[in-house]
Amino acid sequence: MKQTLSFLSIVILLTFAANRGLCQTNFPDDPYFKSNFTFEYGASLGLMNCLTDLGGGKGIGKPFIKDVNVGNTQPEGSVYVTTFYKNVIGIRSEIVWGIVKASDAVLKNVKESTGGRYERNLSFRSTIFEVSLLGELHPLYFKKYYPSDKLPRISPYLLGGIGYFVFNPQARYNGAWVDLRPLSTEGQGFAEYPDRKFYKLKQINFPVGAGIKYKLSDQFNISAECVYRILTTDYLDDVSTTYIDKNLFQKYLGADAPTAVALYDRQKEIVPTGSTNVGDIRGNPKNNDAYFSFNFKIGIIF
Repeated sequence: MKQTLSFLSIVILLTFAANRGLCQTNFPDDPYFKSNFTFEYGASLGLMNCLTDLGGGKGIGKPFIKDVNVGNTQPEGSVYVTTFYKNVIGIRSEIVWGIVKASDAVLKNVKESTGGRYERNLSFRSTIFEVSLLGELHPLYFKKYYPSDKLPRISPYLLGGIGYFVFNPQARYNGAWVDLRPLSTEGQGFAEYPDRKFYKLKQINFPVGAGIKYKLSDQFNISAECVYRILTTDYLDDVSTTYIDKNLFQKYLGADAPTAVALYDRQKEIVPTGSTNVGDIRGNPKNNDAYFSFNFKIGIIF
């Protein structure tokens, strides 16, 4: 919740920071501005990152931006179509593809201050495929803010909505990427842990964000945008609760048990004398994971 509140504060500041007196220009004959309904088709390229139990900053980690490891940033792209009503309100459908990853190894330089999170030595990556339905609000396009023959060339905006995303956390082991969910690294599906259910790899999220759009011509515009996804899962990185009894892997997984044992606890890879006990903290279930993106869009108006 602290992460979400911090982000929403940034969104509000970004939206109302624009000075309408600096961004008005004349487009009296522009059919884009005279039609009640317009359609924008476009694409974007950008960067994606995540906030999970892995990696982070000093101590126990910080809210939102202070806990981001910039080195984990990965590529992201999208295609979209938006229907606008009087340029003020838009309904956007968007398809997004990206990658997220995180690793405790990034804490090496501050390991003495991380309370054992560096020694935990866990990591993950996942591709993200997302479809979303978003609402856009352009406050400066309300008519009370400009004369009838003028519109701002620059338009800050807010957005929010609902999305459906697919993910699949993996870890690198013996030179190959291994899917983590089937390994039940925290006892998901084991009778000894009835409260730990298998997490779904297809889930709902809630994107919120803000951006600034700039009109290049009657038909083309560009935008810079930040979107934060509020998730209902803490398993984007396959880490959430406590360590389990490693002997249970053989009971439930058979041939996959050695791989599960190797990946559920990786401390000995960097601290040969390290050990964990059943019930020791592996992750923090109090805060759900999240991912976010910064991108640049180009749109064409019809």
